[in-house]
Amino acid sequence: MSGSGEPISCTPASAFFGSMGAASALIFANLGAAYGTAKAGVGVAHLGIMAHTKIMRGIVPVVMAGILGIYGLIIAVIIQSSLGLAKYNNYSGFIHFGGGLAGGMASLAAGLAIGVVGDSSVRAYGKQDKIFVAMILMLIFAEALGLYGLIIALLMNTRAGAAMEAFKCVYGTNTNTTNTTWA
Repeated sequence: MSGSGEPISCTPASAFFGSMGAASALIFANLGAAYGTAKAGVGVAHLGIMAHTKIMRGIVPVVMAGILGIYGLIIAVIIQSSLGLAKYNNYSGFIHFGGGLAGGMASLAAGLAIGVVGDSSVRAYGKQDKIFVAMILMLIFAEALGLYGLIIALLMNTRAGAAMEAFKCVYGTNTNTTNTTWA
C-alpha cells in the first residue's frame, strides 16, 4: 500500500479469495478440533475404565480441543463481514485468504498436538495423579499454537480493512486502447 486514493483492481476474484479464507479458517480449525476431541476422547474413555472418579479432570483436553473450532468460527465471521462491500479489492481478498489459512492451519496443528498429548497424558493421569499439572501445561502450550494463528488472522484482517480504505476500486481493468485481435 503506497498511498491514499490509488486505483486498484476490484474483481469478483477478490470475493472468491476472501470467501476461501473464511472457509479455510473454519474447515482447518474444525479438523483440528475434531481430531483433538476424538484422540483425547479415546484416552478419556480408557480413563473411565481405569479410574472412573478422575473423568471430570480428565476431560480437559477434550474441552481445549473444542475451543479450536471457536477460533476458526471467529476468523470466518470476521472475514465474512467484509465480503460484499463495494470497496472490497483484490489486495483485501488475498490478505483475508492468507489470514484464514494462517488461523485454520495453526488450529489444525494445535488440534493434532492436543489430541496426542491429551490421549497419552490422560492415560498416564489414570495411573499417577502427579501428572495432572504437567498435562495441563502441555495442553496450554499446544492450545497457544491455535491462539497464535487467531492473533495473526486478526492482524491481517486489520491490514485488509486498511487496504479497503486506502485504495479506490477500479472495475473493468482493461486499459488496452489498441485494436487487439485474438487468434
